[in-house]
Amino acid sequence: MYVRTEEAAFVIDTSPDFRQQVLDLGIERIDAVLFTHAHADHILGFDDIRRFNTIKGGVIPAYGDRVTIEDVRRIFHYIGNKPSPEGLYRPLIEFVKVEAPFMVGKVSVTPLEVRHGRKMTGYLLQYAGHRIGYVPDCAGMPDETVEILKSVDVMIIDALRYRPHPAHLCLDETLALLDRIRARQSYLIHLCHDMDHATLEAGLPPSVLVSYDGLRLRL
Repeated sequence: MYVRTEEAAFVIDTSPDFRQQVLDLGIERIDAVLFTHAHADHILGFDDIRRFNTIKGGVIPAYGDRVTIEDVRRIFHYIGNKPSPEGLYRPLIEFVKVEAPFMVGKVSVTPLEVRHGRKMTGYLLQYAGHRIGYVPDCAGMPDETVEILKSVDVMIIDALRYRPHPAHLCLDETLALLDRIRARQSYLIHLCHDMDHATLEAGLPPSVLVSYDGLRLRL
């Protein structure tokens, strides 16, 4: 997910095809990275953030919960916040462990507890009166998280497949959660190959849509 405001631009997670995505979408600015968790499909494109160090002309902060940041630093052990003395072209990152709300530019970011694997953090983004919930991988969430997300303008949430799954929400579980959150508009992501876009969307409530690659929302 790429977020851009007048003051800052940031990305949430860096998937294995991160480089191709930023090329396809013409992304030329990234001021920060937020991580939800350290599974391979969410972090393995991280090395390619180095191009944005060059564009920015300095270190880029990367935010995440303690477990996630420790895992990312272990996997990308060569990444630090100082240039290589040998002149090697490596990402320059300031890792920031977060447990409380923080700011990226003028966007207020609230980390949210979510159940998925060993550790997963969702995010509530608030900017200029708009509230956006982002929970890409989810098997459930505590009542406290649901309360924080209630009545958001946009809710982006996991809906893996029709059948139950031990680590992800199935469609019925997602719709039940969305009924509690009552967002103005919701978008389903992280869909399995056995869910046809048009067929799925035709059976959804009017306030729930199916996402797709390259989807852009302007608030």
